[in-house]
Amino acid sequence: MKVLKSSSQTRSVVFWASSAIIIAIVIASLIAKESIDGLFFMVRSGAVDQMGWLYVGTTSGILLFSLWLLNSKYGDIRLGPDGSEPDFGLPTWFAMLFSAGMGIGLLFYSVAEPLLHMSHPVSSLPGSRSPALAAMGITWFHWGVHPWSIYAVVGLCLAFFSFRRGRPLSIRSALHPLFGDRVNGWIGDVVDVLAVVSTLFGVATSLGLGALQVNAGLKHVFGVTESPTIQLIIIACITAVATVSVVSGLDVGVRRLSEINMVLAAGLLGFVFLAGPTIFLVGAFIDNLGEYIQRLVSHSLWTARFEADNIQQWLGDWTIFYWAWWISWAPFVGMFVARVSRGRTLKEFMLAVLLAPSVAGFVWLTVFGDTALYLEMHTQAPLSETVAEAKTLPTAVFVLLEQLPISGVTAVVCTTCIILFFVTSSDSASLVIDTIASGGSENPPVWQRIYWALLEGLVAALLLIAGGLQALQAAAIATALPFCLVIVLMCWSLIRALREELVNI
Repeated sequence: MKVLKSSSQTRSVVFWASSAIIIAIVIASLIAKESIDGLFFMVRSGAVDQMGWLYVGTTSGILLFSLWLLNSKYGDIRLGPDGSEPDFGLPTWFAMLFSAGMGIGLLFYSVAEPLLHMSHPVSSLPGSRSPALAAMGITWFHWGVHPWSIYAVVGLCLAFFSFRRGRPLSIRSALHPLFGDRVNGWIGDVVDVLAVVSTLFGVATSLGLGALQVNAGLKHVFGVTESPTIQLIIIACITAVATVSVVSGLDVGVRRLSEINMVLAAGLLGFVFLAGPTIFLVGAFIDNLGEYIQRLVSHSLWTARFEADNIQQWLGDWTIFYWAWWISWAPFVGMFVARVSRGRTLKEFMLAVLLAPSVAGFVWLTVFGDTALYLEMHTQAPLSETVAEAKTLPTAVFVLLEQLPISGVTAVVCTTCIILFFVTSSDSASLVIDTIASGGSENPPVWQRIYWALLEGLVAALLLIAGGLQALQAAAIATALPFCLVIVLMCWSLIRALREELVNI
């Protein structure tokens, strides 16, 4: 008879194996700093050229699976014992998952991405019309239901097997119907290590973007120089704050910071809407929705195999990077959403996680993105010049705010939002990584939370030093590759478990 490892052995293997892989990458980055740019470029181009179809196919398949779950006969199954109640109310629940899932990215790209797509249109994109409208359609596509379907499926699997079946809150638990008790052995160890490494590098990508944009905000508000040294200091300071927050736990630090940040973000959104071209934005939202729906199917299945090299490069720089980024975030956001969703029904969970943040993101992108496009088309605002090269992308949102009243105040609010999104992403990720590395324990040791929070900051800093934005993107693409297979297996496992659930009722 095979003897399964104890939970303490599982925790030890996952913790030390994950740490060893991450630290080895960090040391290699320090030793081979001069050649790291070439390595990142090779990894990124190789993944895009050879495996781009996998990212596109996996992401589109997950979206179809999410829609099937939403309308399936399993909708009344509760994520917990029958009769259980949700741990958090709807406003708090939404604030926590949105802050952890999209915050820094939306602030970074909501102005820069539409401007880039409009000023450098890709003529063979499916469904292209006017450059401005096509730019918003592409941006919506990248930030819409596709990423949230990934988070929803991973989160549902974790919540179902943990809260309904009583298994540890860990990625390996979601594969139990396929592998049985073997998930307590090396198979489960490999899956959890992949989840930890993928999560850490996915979050490090966002933390790096956040450091770039905080530096840009400080330059606009206080005249602070933009430099790698300043960005490293920012990462160190934010990591320290995030460490304090993660020690206080989910119900205190993460919850309160998420609620404060949502209030500030909503205030900033409302100001730009009212101070900007308000009537234009209302009509633009309808146009954007039509463009998004029109391109949803064709672009979801577009791999550019029959296109020129520059089109394939565009797809790798944008769509495939985004899909890989979302997949690398899936263990983190999925587990975080699962932890705050105990007691909800399957249909309620899928509907809220899939649609509510997507709609909020569409509103945000329209207000900021279409305001930038309007100013670009109808005024002399230097917005397109701001996004002419990668190093100026973090400045785009601040250049937009400069065109509106009380820009000094709004720049401070925007910088504060970025910092808080930075903190909530880091402390939430630390809790999630520590949960996985602790064998599913929801209350792991405090020292481990501190360890992971510090390691996230260190990895983000070293990626910035090694290659800047390209290094951050390459890390996300590379670490997401093996987790594509894990998500597919999780979907298969969930179907088998749901069928068993109805049989047993």
